[in-house]
Amino acid sequence: MPRDRDFWGLAGIGAATTAICTIAAALAAGPVAAAWVALCGVVLLALFSATTARRLRRIAQLSTLLDRALSGERNIDFKGMSEGELAILASQLDKTVTRLVMANEELEAEKRALADALADISHQLRTPLTSLGIELELMRKEAPTPEGASRVRDCGRMLEQLQWLVSSLLKLARLDAGAVRLERHRVDVAQLVEAAEAPLAVTADLAGVTFESNVEPGCSFMGDATWTREALANVLKNCVEHTPAGGMVRVTASEDAIACRIRVEDTGPGIAEKDLSHVFDRFYHGSGGVARPGEDAANPAGVGIGLSLTRALVVAQGGQVAASNASLRGGARFDLVFFKVTV
Repeated sequence: MPRDRDFWGLAGIGAATTAICTIAAALAAGPVAAAWVALCGVVLLALFSATTARRLRRIAQLSTLLDRALSGERNIDFKGMSEGELAILASQLDKTVTRLVMANEELEAEKRALADALADISHQLRTPLTSLGIELELMRKEAPTPEGASRVRDCGRMLEQLQWLVSSLLKLARLDAGAVRLERHRVDVAQLVEAAEAPLAVTADLAGVTFESNVEPGCSFMGDATWTREALANVLKNCVEHTPAGGMVRVTASEDAIACRIRVEDTGPGIAEKDLSHVFDRFYHGSGGVARPGEDAANPAGVGIGLSLTRALVVAQGGQVAASNASLRGGARFDLVFFKVTV
Protein backbone atom coordinates (compact mmCIF):
# COMPACT_ATOMS: atom_id res chain seq x y z
CA MET A 1 0.00 0.00 0.00
CA PRO A 2 1.59 3.32 -1.07
CA ARG A 3 2.46 5.60 1.84
CA ASP A 4 3.45 8.68 -0.16
CA ARG A 5 1.45 11.76 0.86
CA ASP A 6 1.51 13.16 -2.66
CA PHE A 7 -0.06 9.96 -3.95
CA TRP A 8 -2.92 10.13 -1.49
CA GLY A 9 -3.36 13.82 -2.17
CA LEU A 10 -3.64 13.28 -5.91
CA ALA A 11 -5.91 10.26 -5.38
CA GLY A 12 -8.17 12.38 -3.19
CA ILE A 13 -8.30 15.14 -5.79
CA GLY A 14 -9.12 12.58 -8.49
CA ALA A 15 -11.90 11.04 -6.38
CA ALA A 16 -13.37 14.45 -5.59
CA THR A 17 -13.21 15.47 -9.25
CA THR A 18 -14.91 12.22 -10.29
CA ALA A 19 -17.68 12.77 -7.75
CA ILE A 20 -18.26 16.35 -8.89
CA CYS A 21 -18.30 15.37 -12.57
CA THR A 22 -20.67 12.47 -11.80
CA ILE A 23 -23.12 14.79 -10.04
CA ALA A 24 -22.88 17.34 -12.84
CA ALA A 25 -23.48 14.64 -15.47
CA ALA A 26 -26.51 13.36 -13.54
CA LEU A 27 -28.04 16.80 -13.38
CA ALA A 28 -27.27 17.66 -16.99
CA ALA A 29 -27.72 14.37 -18.89
CA GLY A 30 -29.30 11.88 -16.55
CA PRO A 31 -28.19 8.82 -14.58
CA VAL A 32 -26.75 6.91 -17.54
CA ALA A 33 -24.26 9.66 -18.31
CA ALA A 34 -23.44 9.95 -14.64
CA ALA A 35 -22.72 6.20 -14.47
CA TRP A 36 -20.36 6.39 -17.45
CA VAL A 37 -18.55 9.38 -15.92
CA ALA A 38 -18.21 7.58 -12.60
CA LEU A 39 -16.92 4.43 -14.33
CA CYS A 40 -14.32 6.38 -16.30
CA GLY A 41 -13.23 8.14 -13.13
CA VAL A 42 -12.84 4.87 -11.24
CA VAL A 43 -10.87 3.31 -14.13
CA LEU A 44 -8.55 6.32 -14.30
CA LEU A 45 -8.00 6.24 -10.52
CA ALA A 46 -7.25 2.51 -10.69
CA LEU A 47 -4.72 3.00 -13.49
CA PHE A 48 -3.12 5.90 -11.62
CA SER A 49 -2.90 3.84 -8.41
CA ALA A 50 -1.43 0.79 -10.19
CA THR A 51 1.15 2.87 -12.07
CA THR A 52 2.18 4.79 -8.94
CA ALA A 53 2.40 1.63 -6.84
CA ARG A 54 4.60 0.00 -9.48
CA ARG A 55 6.89 3.04 -9.55
CA LEU A 56 7.13 3.13 -5.77
CA ARG A 57 8.01 -0.57 -5.69
CA ARG A 58 10.87 0.07 -8.13
CA ILE A 59 12.08 2.98 -6.00
CA ALA A 60 11.98 0.66 -2.98
CA GLN A 61 14.03 -1.87 -4.94
CA LEU A 62 16.63 0.81 -5.72
CA SER A 63 16.72 1.76 -2.05
CA THR A 64 17.29 -1.87 -1.07
CA LEU A 65 20.10 -2.22 -3.61
CA LEU A 66 21.74 0.94 -2.27
CA ASP A 67 21.54 -0.41 1.28
CA ARG A 68 23.22 -3.61 0.13
CA ALA A 69 25.95 -1.55 -1.55
CA LEU A 70 26.49 0.49 1.62
CA SER A 71 26.76 -2.70 3.68
CA GLY A 72 29.71 -3.82 1.54
CA GLU A 73 28.09 -6.09 -1.03
CA ARG A 74 29.71 -5.64 -4.41
CA ASN A 75 27.91 -7.88 -6.91
CA ILE A 76 24.85 -5.66 -7.30
CA ASP A 77 22.98 -5.17 -10.56
CA PHE A 78 20.97 -1.96 -11.05
CA LYS A 79 20.04 -2.82 -14.64
CA GLY A 80 16.71 -4.53 -13.96
CA MET A 81 14.67 -1.37 -14.54
CA SER A 82 12.64 -0.84 -17.70
CA GLU A 83 13.07 2.27 -19.85
CA GLY A 84 12.16 5.62 -18.36
CA GLU A 85 13.37 7.99 -15.66
CA LEU A 86 13.96 5.18 -13.16
CA ALA A 87 16.06 3.28 -15.70
CA ILE A 88 18.24 6.37 -16.19
CA LEU A 89 18.55 6.79 -12.41
CA ALA A 90 19.40 3.10 -11.98
CA SER A 91 22.07 3.35 -14.67
CA GLN A 92 23.69 6.34 -12.95
CA LEU A 93 23.58 4.59 -9.59
CA ASP A 94 25.19 1.53 -11.14
CA LYS A 95 28.04 3.64 -12.52
CA THR A 96 28.49 5.43 -9.19
CA VAL A 97 28.60 2.23 -7.15
CA THR A 98 31.01 0.63 -9.61
CA ARG A 99 33.37 3.60 -9.39
CA LEU A 100 33.17 3.61 -5.60
CA VAL A 101 33.95 -0.12 -5.46
CA MET A 102 36.94 0.35 -7.76
CA ALA A 103 38.20 3.30 -5.71
CA ASN A 104 37.79 1.30 -2.50
CA GLU A 105 39.67 -1.66 -3.95
CA GLU A 106 42.51 0.64 -5.04
CA LEU A 107 42.70 2.18 -1.56
CA GLU A 108 42.76 -1.25 0.05
CA ALA A 109 45.49 -2.38 -2.33
CA GLU A 110 47.58 0.70 -1.52
CA LYS A 111 47.00 0.17 2.19
CA ARG A 112 48.10 -3.45 1.96
CA ALA A 113 51.15 -2.49 -0.08
CA LEU A 114 52.16 0.15 2.47
CA ALA A 115 51.62 -2.23 5.38
CA ASP A 116 53.58 -4.98 3.61
CA ALA A 117 56.43 -2.60 2.86
CA LEU A 118 56.56 -1.43 6.45
CA ALA A 119 56.44 -5.01 7.70
CA ASP A 120 59.25 -6.02 5.32
CA ILE A 121 61.41 -3.14 6.53
CA SER A 122 60.73 -4.07 10.15
CA HIS A 123 61.61 -7.72 9.50
CA GLN A 124 64.80 -6.78 7.67
CA LEU A 125 65.89 -4.55 10.56
CA ARG A 126 65.31 -7.11 13.29
CA THR A 127 68.22 -9.41 12.43
CA PRO A 128 71.00 -6.78 12.30
CA LEU A 129 69.60 -5.06 15.40
CA THR A 130 69.70 -8.32 17.34
CA SER A 131 73.26 -8.95 16.20
CA LEU A 132 74.23 -5.40 17.12
CA GLY A 133 72.79 -5.88 20.61
CA ILE A 134 74.94 -8.99 21.14
CA GLU A 135 78.06 -7.16 19.91
CA LEU A 136 77.39 -4.23 22.25
CA GLU A 137 77.05 -6.54 25.22
CA LEU A 138 80.40 -8.16 24.36
CA MET A 139 81.98 -4.71 23.97
CA ARG A 140 80.62 -3.62 27.35
CA LYS A 141 82.14 -6.64 29.08
CA GLU A 142 85.50 -6.07 27.37
CA ALA A 143 85.58 -2.27 27.75
CA PRO A 144 88.97 -1.22 29.16
CA THR A 145 87.62 1.78 31.12
CA PRO A 146 84.40 2.57 33.06
CA GLU A 147 83.80 5.50 30.72
CA GLY A 148 83.89 3.21 27.71
CA ALA A 149 81.51 0.76 29.40
CA SER A 150 79.12 3.63 30.17
CA ARG A 151 79.09 4.73 26.55
CA VAL A 152 78.39 1.18 25.41
CA ARG A 153 75.48 1.00 27.89
CA ASP A 154 74.10 4.24 26.44
CA CYS A 155 74.32 2.73 22.98
CA GLY A 156 72.55 -0.36 24.28
CA ARG A 157 69.67 1.73 25.65
CA MET A 158 69.28 3.51 22.34
CA LEU A 159 69.36 0.15 20.57
CA GLU A 160 66.60 -1.18 22.85
CA GLN A 161 64.52 1.89 22.02
CA LEU A 162 65.06 1.29 18.32
CA GLN A 163 64.14 -2.39 18.65
CA TRP A 164 60.94 -1.43 20.48
CA LEU A 165 60.12 1.07 17.74
CA VAL A 166 60.64 -1.51 15.01
CA SER A 167 58.48 -4.01 16.87
CA SER A 168 55.72 -1.43 17.37
CA LEU A 169 55.81 -0.42 13.71
CA LEU A 170 55.43 -4.06 12.72
CA LYS A 171 52.40 -4.43 15.01
CA LEU A 172 50.82 -1.26 13.61
CA ALA A 173 51.44 -2.49 10.09
CA ARG A 174 49.67 -5.76 10.88
CA LEU A 175 46.75 -3.87 12.39
CA ASP A 176 46.50 -1.56 9.39
CA ALA A 177 46.53 -4.50 7.02
CA GLY A 178 43.87 -6.35 9.02
CA ALA A 179 46.29 -9.22 9.64
CA VAL A 180 45.69 -9.26 13.40
CA ARG A 181 42.92 -11.56 14.61
CA LEU A 182 41.70 -10.38 17.97
CA GLU A 183 40.31 -13.08 20.23
CA ARG A 184 37.24 -12.53 22.34
CA HIS A 185 37.43 -14.18 25.75
CA ARG A 186 36.81 -13.02 29.30
CA VAL A 187 39.81 -11.01 30.50
CA ASP A 188 40.54 -10.75 34.22
CA VAL A 189 41.63 -7.14 34.77
CA ALA A 190 43.67 -7.86 37.92
CA GLN A 191 45.79 -10.39 36.03
CA LEU A 192 45.93 -8.03 33.04
CA VAL A 193 47.34 -5.16 35.13
CA GLU A 194 49.89 -7.44 36.80
CA ALA A 195 51.04 -8.79 33.43
CA ALA A 196 51.33 -5.27 31.95
CA GLU A 197 53.36 -3.96 34.90
CA ALA A 198 55.79 -6.90 35.10
CA PRO A 199 58.01 -6.04 32.06
CA LEU A 200 58.31 -2.45 33.29
CA ALA A 201 59.32 -3.26 36.87
CA VAL A 202 63.06 -2.80 36.29
CA THR A 203 62.59 0.36 34.21
CA ALA A 204 60.31 1.89 36.84
CA ASP A 205 62.71 0.94 39.64
CA LEU A 206 65.66 2.57 37.86
CA ALA A 207 63.56 5.69 37.31
CA GLY A 208 62.46 5.79 40.94
CA VAL A 209 58.79 5.34 40.04
CA THR A 210 56.44 2.98 41.88
CA PHE A 211 53.29 1.23 40.71
CA GLU A 212 50.04 1.12 42.64
CA SER A 213 46.93 -0.74 41.56
CA ASN A 214 43.38 -0.85 42.86
CA VAL A 215 41.25 -3.24 40.82
CA GLU A 216 37.65 -3.97 41.78
CA PRO A 217 37.29 -7.68 42.66
CA GLY A 218 35.92 -9.72 39.77
CA CYS A 219 36.44 -6.88 37.29
CA SER A 220 36.60 -8.27 33.74
CA PHE A 221 35.56 -7.70 30.14
CA MET A 222 35.33 -9.59 26.86
CA GLY A 223 38.41 -9.02 24.71
CA ASP A 224 41.87 -10.16 23.71
CA ALA A 225 44.10 -10.48 26.78
CA THR A 226 47.42 -10.49 24.91
CA TRP A 227 46.82 -7.42 22.79
CA THR A 228 45.08 -5.54 25.60
CA ARG A 229 48.11 -6.18 27.81
CA GLU A 230 50.22 -4.65 25.04
CA ALA A 231 47.93 -1.60 24.93
CA LEU A 232 47.99 -1.12 28.71
CA ALA A 233 51.75 -1.67 28.90
CA ASN A 234 52.29 1.13 26.38
CA VAL A 235 50.25 3.51 28.56
CA LEU A 236 52.18 2.47 31.67
CA LYS A 237 55.48 2.89 29.82
CA ASN A 238 54.47 6.39 28.76
CA CYS A 239 53.52 7.31 32.32
CA VAL A 240 56.81 5.98 33.73
CA GLU A 241 58.76 7.99 31.17
CA HIS A 242 56.92 11.19 32.15
CA THR A 243 56.98 10.77 35.93
CA PRO A 244 59.89 12.17 37.99
CA ALA A 245 61.82 10.13 40.53
CA GLY A 246 59.80 9.51 43.66
CA GLY A 247 56.56 9.61 41.70
CA MET A 248 53.84 7.05 41.26
CA VAL A 249 51.80 5.45 38.49
CA ARG A 250 48.38 4.38 39.72
CA VAL A 251 46.01 1.93 37.99
CA THR A 252 42.36 1.67 39.01
CA ALA A 253 39.68 -0.48 37.40
CA SER A 254 35.95 -0.87 37.88
CA GLU A 255 33.06 -2.52 36.14
CA ASP A 256 29.45 -1.42 35.76
CA ALA A 257 26.45 -2.45 33.68
CA ILE A 258 27.76 -0.64 30.63
CA ALA A 259 31.51 -1.14 30.52
CA CYS A 260 34.76 -2.09 32.17
CA ARG A 261 36.82 1.04 32.89
CA ILE A 262 40.57 1.08 33.43
CA ARG A 263 42.19 4.34 34.52
CA VAL A 264 45.93 5.03 34.61
CA GLU A 265 47.21 8.14 36.39
CA ASP A 266 50.70 9.41 37.12
CA THR A 267 52.19 12.14 39.31
CA GLY A 268 54.16 13.74 36.50
CA PRO A 269 53.75 17.24 35.05
CA GLY A 270 50.66 16.26 33.07
CA ILE A 271 49.89 16.84 29.42
CA ALA A 272 50.11 20.29 27.88
CA GLU A 273 46.80 21.61 26.59
CA LYS A 274 48.17 21.87 23.05
CA ASP A 275 49.20 18.20 23.19
CA LEU A 276 45.95 16.71 24.55
CA SER A 277 44.30 16.37 21.16
CA HIS A 278 47.41 14.81 19.61
CA VAL A 279 48.78 12.35 22.19
CA PHE A 280 47.37 9.38 20.25
CA ASP A 281 48.60 10.62 16.87
CA ARG A 282 51.26 8.49 15.26
CA PHE A 283 54.83 9.83 15.75
CA TYR A 284 53.61 12.83 17.74
CA HIS A 285 56.13 13.71 20.45
CA GLY A 286 54.77 16.11 23.06
CA SER A 287 56.71 18.58 25.14
CA GLY A 288 55.93 17.27 28.62
CA GLY A 289 58.62 14.64 29.07
CA VAL A 290 60.79 14.32 32.16
CA ALA A 291 64.53 14.40 31.64
CA ARG A 292 66.41 11.31 32.81
CA PRO A 293 70.11 11.12 33.62
CA GLY A 294 72.04 10.45 30.45
CA GLU A 295 69.12 11.31 28.15
CA ASP A 296 69.54 13.76 25.31
CA ALA A 297 68.08 14.54 21.93
CA ALA A 298 69.58 11.37 20.54
CA ASN A 299 67.89 9.25 23.16
CA PRO A 300 64.39 10.64 23.71
CA ALA A 301 61.96 9.25 26.25
CA GLY A 302 59.41 8.50 23.58
CA VAL A 303 58.98 8.49 19.83
CA GLY A 304 55.21 8.85 19.61
CA ILE A 305 54.22 5.34 18.58
CA GLY A 306 53.16 3.53 21.77
CA LEU A 307 49.97 5.48 22.47
CA SER A 308 49.00 5.29 18.81
CA LEU A 309 49.30 1.52 19.02
CA THR A 310 47.24 1.55 22.22
CA ARG A 311 44.42 3.42 20.56
CA ALA A 312 44.45 1.09 17.54
CA LEU A 313 44.25 -2.00 19.77
CA VAL A 314 41.50 -0.65 22.02
CA VAL A 315 39.37 0.67 19.16
CA ALA A 316 39.77 -2.62 17.29
CA GLN A 317 38.04 -4.29 20.26
CA GLY A 318 35.15 -1.81 20.20
CA GLY A 319 36.51 0.24 23.09
CA GLN A 320 37.54 3.82 23.63
CA VAL A 321 40.65 5.48 25.03
CA ALA A 322 40.99 9.09 26.15
CA ALA A 323 43.69 11.28 27.69
CA SER A 324 43.30 14.15 30.15
CA ASN A 325 44.96 15.73 33.19
CA ALA A 326 44.16 14.39 36.63
CA SER A 327 44.10 17.88 38.17
CA LEU A 328 45.11 21.47 37.56
CA ARG A 329 48.40 20.76 39.33
CA GLY A 330 49.36 18.12 36.77
CA GLY A 331 49.38 14.39 36.42
CA ALA A 332 48.36 12.63 33.22
CA ARG A 333 45.26 10.46 33.11
CA PHE A 334 44.38 7.76 30.59
CA ASP A 335 40.97 6.08 30.49
CA LEU A 336 40.50 2.78 28.67
CA VAL A 337 36.85 1.74 28.31
CA PHE A 338 35.68 -1.66 27.08
CA PHE A 339 31.94 -1.67 26.46
CA LYS A 340 29.63 -4.57 27.24
CA VAL A 341 27.04 -3.32 24.77
CA THR A 342 27.28 -1.61 21.41
CA VAL A 343 27.15 2.16 21.79
